[in-house]
Amino acid sequence: MLDYGLLKLIWWVLIGVLLIGFAIMDGHDMGVGALLPWVGRNDEERRVVINTVGPHWEGNQVWFITAGGALFAAWPLVYATAFSGMYWALLAVLWALFFRPVGFDYRSKVADPRWRSAWDWGLFIGGVVPPIIFGVAFGNLFLGLPFHFDAFMRSTYTGSFWGLLHPFALLCGLLSLFMLIMQGGSYLSLRTEAELSERARTAAQVAALLSLLLYVLGGFWVAQLPGLHIVSAIQADALPDPLAKQVVVVAGGWLDVYQRLPWVRALPPATGLAILACVAFLARRRPGWAFLASSLAVAGIISTAGLSLFPFVMPSSSDPVASLTVWDAVSSAWTLQIMLIATLIFMPLIIMYTSWCYRMMAGRITLDFIRRHDKGAY
Repeated sequence: MLDYGLLKLIWWVLIGVLLIGFAIMDGHDMGVGALLPWVGRNDEERRVVINTVGPHWEGNQVWFITAGGALFAAWPLVYATAFSGMYWALLAVLWALFFRPVGFDYRSKVADPRWRSAWDWGLFIGGVVPPIIFGVAFGNLFLGLPFHFDAFMRSTYTGSFWGLLHPFALLCGLLSLFMLIMQGGSYLSLRTEAELSERARTAAQVAALLSLLLYVLGGFWVAQLPGLHIVSAIQADALPDPLAKQVVVVAGGWLDVYQRLPWVRALPPATGLAILACVAFLARRRPGWAFLASSLAVAGIISTAGLSLFPFVMPSSSDPVASLTVWDAVSSAWTLQIMLIATLIFMPLIIMYTSWCYRMMAGRITLDFIRRHDKGAY
C-alpha cells in the first residue's frame, strides 16, 4: 500500500484533474448553450449549434458525475459540509441542469416557434447558471465559509444563500462564465462554418479578453484578502482530525504559495499567455489551435485557484481551526487505495472512448446537414 500521506496528495491532484476535465469537456457544452440564442439567428442555425454538442453532452456529464462521486468518497467531510451549507446554491445548479436533457431531446420535436424558442432559452439557462454558481462557490473558498464543528464532529453552517454573493465571489462567477463561453465559442467556431462560425469566433474572442481582465483583477483582489496558514506541525500520514491543528489568519496569505514554491510563479503568466494565444488563433481563423489554447487556459485558471488555496480545501471564516485541508478531510487509506486502482483502470478507458467518439463524429455541422436530416438531427 502507498504511504497514506502520499495517497492524500494524489487524490488532491486527481480531484483537480476531474474538475479541470469537467470544465474543459462539459464546459464547452455549457459555453455553446450560453451562446445559443445570440449566435443562432434563426431556427436552422440554432439547430446547427445544438447538433455540435448534442451527440456528446451526455458523455461529457461523466466528468461532472465522477468529480462529485470522487469528492464524496475521497473527501467526505468536504462533501457533507459543502452540500449542506450551500444547499440552495446546489439546488439552483440542478434546476438549471434539468433544462439540458429535456431541451436537447424535445426542442426540435415540435415545429411551433414558441416551443422551440422556450427550449432555446432553457438551454441558455442550463449553460449560464451552473458556471456562475460554480465560480461563486470557488470565490467563497478564498473568503471562507461560515461553518464549524462541535465535539462530535457535526458541522454547523451559519451562512445563507445571499451571503455567498460577495462582490469578489461574483467576480469569480463572471470569470467562470466567460471562461466557458471562450471554450464554447472556440469549439463552435471549429464545428460550424460561414457566418455562424464567424459569430462564434467573435464571441469567443470577446469572452477570452473579458476572462483575462477578470483573471488579472481577481489576482490583485486575492492579494488583498486575508488567507490562512497552518502553524502547527503537519502529520501527513496521521488519521484525519480537522480540529487537531493550529491556524492563523494572515493578510495576503493566499499568495504564500508563490513564495514557498517558486515554480508556481510561472502559472499565472502562462495562463494569461494561453488566453492571448486563443485570441490570436481565432483572429487567424485557426479554431482547432484556439480550442487547445482555450483548454489550457481553463486548466491554468482552475490550477491557479487550487494551488493558491493549498493545502486548504474548504476554509472556514467562523472558526479557522475547523478549515478542511488535504490532510484532514479525507477517507481511510484503504478507501483511497481502492479508489486509486479503480481510477487507474477506468479513467484511461473513459478518455479513449471519448476521444474515439469525437474522432468518429468530427467535422463541421452545416445548414445542408440539418436540412437533409430534418427528422433525425437534434
